[in-house]
Amino acid sequence: MNAVAGQCSAAIDVLYGDTMTNPISRHYEALLAEHYTWMFGIPFQEKVDEQRRLLEMLGIGPGQHGTALDLGCGPGFQSIALANLGFEKIVAIDSSRALLDELNSQKGNLPIETTLADLRDFDRFAVAGSAEAIVCMGDTLTHLDNMQDVAGVFKKARDMLQPSGLLLLTFRDLSIELTGLDRFLPVHADNDRIMTCMLEYRSDVVLVNDLVHVRESGGWTLRKSSYQKLRLSPNTLSDELTRLGFTVRTNEPVGRMHALIAEK
Repeated sequence: MNAVAGQCSAAIDVLYGDTMTNPISRHYEALLAEHYTWMFGIPFQEKVDEQRRLLEMLGIGPGQHGTALDLGCGPGFQSIALANLGFEKIVAIDSSRALLDELNSQKGNLPIETTLADLRDFDRFAVAGSAEAIVCMGDTLTHLDNMQDVAGVFKKARDMLQPSGLLLLTFRDLSIELTGLDRFLPVHADNDRIMTCMLEYRSDVVLVNDLVHVRESGGWTLRKSSYQKLRLSPNTLSDELTRLGFTVRTNEPVGRMHALIAEK
């Protein structure tokens, strides 16, 4: 992957991640799902390879592995990377049918089971104590409604993980506020599409406004939609994981994202 493409992919991870929950699924179905893979600016397989390298850096090496859960899997960048690292079963959960369809079209014979559901209900699709790893990556956590939802996901993850199982989280530290023109972010553009994002900061959430100009036969058409993301503090999340009995192994920035790795 060349440097420009890598920077573009990293920037989009910061903004969007790989997840949807019910309150924002309308945004994905109305606007974002159609443009989701395109906006990273690199081919699908390059994105999978990038995520495999990230998973290895975060502590999951290649080998014989059991079950993994991918919460807010999107089109499957992490799910396919997990399969390539040797997991014998991956349960991939998302609330966007369009993105799950894309994952199904990309997975081939890999052992990935796609599930249309809200990620807060993921415990319905796993046996307690059965998961070797649970990943919730991209900017998934910020899509939840409130800190109570985040704590609920953490508690369910603890219950679903086997002893010494890992919970891998990446998210954007939105507690750091952008101001002025820095709130206007170019996402990706080509001859037929131009995507821009504008952020509005509030006390506990950020309003994400997506603007996509699409070239059609009669000229350019503007499509637009908005949704909210939580402003989550890494140390607050780390403290909550510790309170629930996890051992936090990693709490540090990874590129423009933040990573938390917790062991049961």
